[in-house]
Amino acid sequence: MPARRHGEDGMVRHGAGQARRVAVLLALAGSAFLFNTTENLPIGLLPLIAADLDVPLPWVGWLVGGYGLTVAAVSLPLARLTRDVPRRRLLGGVLAVLALSTLAGALSTAYPVLFGARVATALAQAVFWAVTAPVAVGLFSPAVRGRVVAVMSIGGSLATVAGVPAGTWLGQRDGWRLPFLLLAGAALAALLVVGALLPSSAPERSHGAYASAPHRGRFALLLVITAVSVTGMFTGFTYVTRLLTGAAGFTAGAVGGLLAVFGVAGLAGVALVGRIVDRRPRAALALTVGGQAAALTGLGLLENRATVIVLLALLGGTAVPVFMVTQARVLHVTPGRTELGFAANSATFNVGIAAGTLLGGLILSAVDVGAAFVTGGLVTALALAAVLAEPALTGRGPGVAAG
Repeated sequence: MPARRHGEDGMVRHGAGQARRVAVLLALAGSAFLFNTTENLPIGLLPLIAADLDVPLPWVGWLVGGYGLTVAAVSLPLARLTRDVPRRRLLGGVLAVLALSTLAGALSTAYPVLFGARVATALAQAVFWAVTAPVAVGLFSPAVRGRVVAVMSIGGSLATVAGVPAGTWLGQRDGWRLPFLLLAGAALAALLVVGALLPSSAPERSHGAYASAPHRGRFALLLVITAVSVTGMFTGFTYVTRLLTGAAGFTAGAVGGLLAVFGVAGLAGVALVGRIVDRRPRAALALTVGGQAAALTGLGLLENRATVIVLLALLGGTAVPVFMVTQARVLHVTPGRTELGFAANSATFNVGIAAGTLLGGLILSAVDVGAAFVTGGLVTALALAAVLAEPALTGRGPGVAAG
């Protein structure tokens, strides 16, 4: 066989390298799906787990609540502790913990063992969300950072749309342990792909390890925007079932379909916003936070069924991409290494979930669910005001794009 010309050989090598990078990206996006599904799957299986382990229902609820608090508490410390560990080794370890702890939880016959397995998984997730975006964007050109983050976000969002509903259905049919066993097996498969294909290099050598226009003031304001917007979202959305079956007048059987509308709209929002987030990052943040504020307020005030469906789709299409947009913004403004910025943003996001759930519950007890949604909309409007006021609050500093 005649030897390949130099240019032809280079194209072959480039094509193989591109395929390898895409395979790693898809494995990381799949890992995001597995982590988010594992985190939230107990919600649909609470009664089954409680009955099987003979513990009160609120104890099983802590399998989710304790998980989120663990992620919030340890994200930044673990990011600092692991900042110099080679990423292939670190992500391999994280996925190994996900596989083993999920397997241990699925096989457990005592609540303390299951709770300990959940804490171990939460520790792994805290590290995963701190380092995976810098790793993923470092595989590709800096010009497509936002689109790479969008792919990761689609993987995470699919957990809500497909992973948790499918796992809940399977667990109710064949026992709560089976979906967790399948998740453990899938985590092992992701581990094999990442371990085999992810290049081994020092973390600081990737362009994803550093922001394109670091700015301490803008980063601090971004964390405030994340905390406030997520608090607003969960002030209302935590109690969306009560809203849909109450004032809106839908039957309990319709709730699943309505939440599917929310989830599908969320995926569409991530895909669409991901196309503009590289070019107009601050505009993308204003669009998503503003849409969330309008949807939450409308859901709290309006009861027409068709309008509620439209607003629920608007909420999904704007609220679901918020995390993606803030993650992309972390890549733009974080001072220092970006994994610390991602860890701080993830911790802040989880704090917002807890704060919103608490605030919404207090309002629900004192007034009604509509007031919780309106309050969520007003809180989110404060986050929108901060987005719009960013240039005035932080100054335009050299090299910092207005977005």
